[in-house]
Amino acid sequence: MKGQPISVSKAKKAIADYKKAIGRPAGMAELSIFYCEEAFGFLESCSMDDEKYFAALIHMYGRSLEIVSSLHPTERSTYLERLGRLRSRGRNVGWVVEEEFNSLWYDAVDEQRGE
Repeated sequence: MKGQPISVSKAKKAIADYKKAIGRPAGMAELSIFYCEEAFGFLESCSMDDEKYFAALIHMYGRSLEIVSSLHPTERSTYLERLGRLRSRGRNVGWVVEEEFNSLWYDAVDEQRGE
């Protein structure tokens, strides 16, 4: 990783390109959750403290929850398990990631109960 630029915009562009080309909701869920998993792996390996990076991660986590919530209930469980594990990892990162993840998680759960 030394000397390699960190590009949130390139990762987000790949997801946007997939959405334009194919856009299957399950594929979008997979890509957005994978983005979050990889972002956490990066944060945990290098202890970066960048507000914009955290904000992008929080935004993608929220987007992931929205996408998963739009899936048929029988398709949600695996994705929700992964999102739940990511939410738990938020406490190790600092800033307000854990608080924001919890807020987004419980908002999504409340919406699903209202269906």
